[in-house]
Amino acid sequence: MKLNAIETELLKQIADLHKIPTGAVNIRKNGEGIIRHSSANIEVKPKSDKPGIEIIVAPGTKNEAVHIPVMITMSGVKDVVYNTIIIGEGADVTVVAGCGIHNSGSEKSQHDGIHDIIVKKGARMRYIEKHYGQGEGKGEKVLNPKTLLTMEENSIVEMELVQIKGVDNTVRDTRAKLAERASLLVTERLLTDGSQYAVSDMTIELVGKDSNAQIISRSVAKDNSKQIFRPVIIAYEKSKGHVECDSILMDQGKISSTPAITAEHPDAQLTHEAAIGRIAEEQLLKLMTLGLTEEEAEDVILRGFLQ
Repeated sequence: MKLNAIETELLKQIADLHKIPTGAVNIRKNGEGIIRHSSANIEVKPKSDKPGIEIIVAPGTKNEAVHIPVMITMSGVKDVVYNTIIIGEGADVTVVAGCGIHNSGSEKSQHDGIHDIIVKKGARMRYIEKHYGQGEGKGEKVLNPKTLLTMEENSIVEMELVQIKGVDNTVRDTRAKLAERASLLVTERLLTDGSQYAVSDMTIELVGKDSNAQIISRSVAKDNSKQIFRPVIIAYEKSKGHVECDSILMDQGKISSTPAITAEHPDAQLTHEAAIGRIAEEQLLKLMTLGLTEEEAEDVILRGFLQ
């Protein structure tokens, strides 16, 4: 299948793809699956009862990836998808998800993606989900991801959740349960501008002994945009957890950050920190003395902050 210019740009932004990858892949466009391939170790198949796919990674699979990007290129599309991902015991794989919307019309285009992920004993997964919007139309670009993560004993997960730009409205819901000695790192990066609105809810439950979780959030709110962060870690066993939220305000942007930690066990070790503020004047001045304009200096600082 040959991609047009819009599709090529969307895939580049949300999945770092410049062509259709070999191996396991599922590409969804405007509510329909347009490309689907399995590999020897990763099965990708459609659900029989609702829109979406099942991804089954064989036990022991190493150094493989599956790409499951979603594109919306029409105005007025509302797409809901239910995906189930099972990472077999001892596997070590990367899952590249995400959605890009190009809306050149006047009607709202929306994608709601619900991912139910099970990571089996001793398995490791890197999960990358990027969201991006573009198009000159006045129609809203709305993305609502929901991720339900179950981690079995000794599993390791790294989640990279990114909203690049152009998304008018989003409600992001991430929930995880960790068994014994499971380890989770969630890194969220978010940029809003104009009148965009973003809500991020995270609830991480440490239900297994010696499990641990870390949430790191970096965000920038520009113009009149608004963001709300509600990350929560609850420890039911001897375990460790940390929440860190850093945000930059620009123009008339507004950010509310309320990290919360709850210990239901006397040996739980939980910490949190949050900071919201503007770009430091001395940082701008230092870069401007090197010949950058104020706008260029701001861009350098923001790109570094959101990496």
